[in-house]
Amino acid sequence: MTVALDHKALPAASMRRAGIFSALVLLLLAAMIHAISAGRFSVAPMEILAILSRAAVDGVGTEMADRIVALVRLPRVLLAALSGAALAVGGAALQGVFRNPLVSPQVLGISQGAAFGGALAILIGISGVMLLGMAFAGGLAALVMVGLLARIDGRTEVITVILSGMVIGALFAALVSIVQFVADPNTSLPAIVYWLMGSFSTATWARLSLAVPGLTLGLFVVWLLRYRINLLALEEQEARSLGVRPDKERWLVFIAIALMTGTSVAVAGIVGWIGLVVPHAARIIVGEDHRVLIPASALLGAAYLVFVDTLARSLTSAEIPLGVLTALIGAPVFALLLRRHFRQVNRP
Repeated sequence: MTVALDHKALPAASMRRAGIFSALVLLLLAAMIHAISAGRFSVAPMEILAILSRAAVDGVGTEMADRIVALVRLPRVLLAALSGAALAVGGAALQGVFRNPLVSPQVLGISQGAAFGGALAILIGISGVMLLGMAFAGGLAALVMVGLLARIDGRTEVITVILSGMVIGALFAALVSIVQFVADPNTSLPAIVYWLMGSFSTATWARLSLAVPGLTLGLFVVWLLRYRINLLALEEQEARSLGVRPDKERWLVFIAIALMTGTSVAVAGIVGWIGLVVPHAARIIVGEDHRVLIPASALLGAAYLVFVDTLARSLTSAEIPLGVLTALIGAPVFALLLRRHFRQVNRP
């Protein structure tokens, strides 16, 4: 009788999961089409499809609508979707590894390190590939320093990593402040301040091509480790008994997240709250299993950041910094999700 019930339960669970992922894919597609359509120069959804079809066959046309859709909005939407997926997946993976729902890439100091690298690049007049490289180098440097500081007697415990991340994050935040202090107030300082607040306004196909390798590689590594993250979420001794090498596999996850975070910061500045809010929402929808949570977070994070970026450029005549909107939306949503979580945990 039990076996029969189990066999019936498996297809039902698979169908439910397929329905959830279908809905998330449709949500992402709807957010992307709306983002390409919306703006001061609105374009009908069917016209968007026609423009993209023509561009794929004959190249970008000379009409204003063709150029806006193919050269301005499409690369921006793709970059926002890819960055949102990477930041959400990074948050979900870190929360699993640390067994703590309040962890995000900022906790490891990665975002602050990447921000210092990018701000330094702007200060000395570097852009393009070099800016991206310096942002990633800053994020990776922060991660290495956290690793060295957290390793005690040949072992790395979760709590020491979190505390080390807070220390290194504060250090790099202070270095960013020093860069702003010495920057020229008429040229580089406004550029640094605006960049740190976050924006996809500079998105182009060239910038997208720079970001794709780092973001996709980081996403792919976390995807490959999704089952191992389930084991890393167990107590350390239990994980070791199941054949996991926590130190090595934990740092593989960290390096992948440093790559994604550094790349995202390089192309868009600091966009906070995605790695905190989206994994919580995805967990409510699909549960704790990282084999399902990781792809769900990617889809939800991509749709969420595309939607917020559309608001940022559509609400007012001047574009609102993306970091401001993600904080204004993310903070109250996260508070509600957190209250819901603790209410469920404490329910008798």
